[in-house]
Amino acid sequence: MTSITTFAPALSAGTVDQCRIIDLPRIGSERGNLTFIEGGVHVPFSVERVYYLYDVPGGATRGAHAHRTLQQFIVAASGSFDVVVSDGRQERVFSLNRSYYGLYLPRMIWRDLVNFSSGSFGLVLASRHYDEADYIRDHNEFLRFVGAA
Repeated sequence: MTSITTFAPALSAGTVDQCRIIDLPRIGSERGNLTFIEGGVHVPFSVERVYYLYDVPGGATRGAHAHRTLQQFIVAASGSFDVVVSDGRQERVFSLNRSYYGLYLPRMIWRDLVNFSSGSFGLVLASRHYDEADYIRDHNEFLRFVGAA
């Protein structure tokens, strides 16, 4: 398991290098498997909101935004999809295809979720309640904000 002390403070601007896959606990038995996530233990923030993505049509893209302050942890609870992240200088692709690990995203990271498999189910844990003012939905505005334009 990754130690939360390796993450950037919540108020610093995120970089692609701070985005990382975190292994989650797995408890297996002949009756099936169980994985759990605890805020402040497995993810470096208290979980204030949980939402999920499902029935995403083939070829569709989700995300296409950044957050000013919010941090996220994304899990492909079923199926698979890719998360393309950018800090305005670097870009990296993370493939999520196991329900026992997820992707940590610090604040100010542009994300696009792509290549959803049929029947995929994406679980997202967020550090804040929904606030439209926290979103940056224009990529050029994001680049100006991080000084990469």
